Amino acid sequence: MIPSEVVCKISHAFSLYYNTFFCKLDTKYLILYTLYMLFNTYSWQHLPQNLNPIAFNIGQIEISWYGIMYLVAFAIVYFLVRYRIRTEKLGISFETVQDFFPWGIAGLLLGARLGDVFIYDWGYFQNHLSQIFLPFDIYNHWQYIGIYGMSYFGGLIGLAIAFYIFCKVKKISFLEFSDLFAPAIPLAFTFGRIGNFINGELWGRVTKVSWGIYFPADFSGQLRHPSQIYEAFLEGIFLFVILWSIRKIKFPVGYLTAFYLIGYGLVRFTSEFFREPDNGWFVFSLTIGQWFSVAIMIMGIIIIFPKRKSSQNNGQSA
Repeated sequence: MIPSEVVCKISHAFSLYYNTFFCKLDTKYLILYTLYMLFNTYSWQHLPQNLNPIAFNIGQIEISWYGIMYLVAFAIVYFLVRYRIRTEKLGISFETVQDFFPWGIAGLLLGARLGDVFIYDWGYFQNHLSQIFLPFDIYNHWQYIGIYGMSYFGGLIGLAIAFYIFCKVKKISFLEFSDLFAPAIPLAFTFGRIGNFINGELWGRVTKVSWGIYFPADFSGQLRHPSQIYEAFLEGIFLFVILWSIRKIKFPVGYLTAFYLIGYGLVRFTSEFFREPDNGWFVFSLTIGQWFSVAIMIMGIIIIFPKRKSSQNNGQSA
């Protein structure tokens, strides 16, 4: 047992040491700390200027980080779905998933591209039809220009069509199959938004917050919300944590798909308040992205409601 007077002396010595040493630290390093934080703020706000969207070149072909992020996203879904099949009794073989992947990738890319063309940029592409799918300008000596512009909502429609056709051909349940993928998709989506950030596109609205960012492609030169980062967290990590943590709960078929649609709709609707509206579109004070978010939330509710009604009727008849 340590005597109480020894404890008091130790406490007094520690207090004296703290007051003399740390107070000196406060006065000695306050200016340096402030300058350090200001420097970091400046570096963060101008970060996109130091990011090269092109990862490397293969001859004249530029390989962008955005394209690499798509490959990472596909790989994440692939391995997470394989993990689910190995660790959970889902009644779906991994061979079926492997057969579906080419369908899913084709449907997503085709839908995302056409969605961007017809929803957001038809005014340009109606006069440049070859650039919808070709990464070359055929009117300028076939100069390589890349392919830019992918729509989430178009990709969702294309992916849903691919799911539907594949499930019809293989004679498997559409919602049961989509439930397998639903918890994995948000984490993959995170990397798509990181790709948007590296590209310096889809920036946020004008702001005065210290973590705002200047984007080189924004010719107004104003400080803006890094909405790509917000979306990477909300639509990606946050939604993934929720869906992945509840994936083993025995929900009725289709519920995980519905939860994804409702969850994504909610977080996308919220993040749109910080994101610069696409092409400046507003309809009744809501952006086009918010209206699409409302639409997919309604789709999720439609999936759940008939099942709840059916289960209630079964309970009453019993």
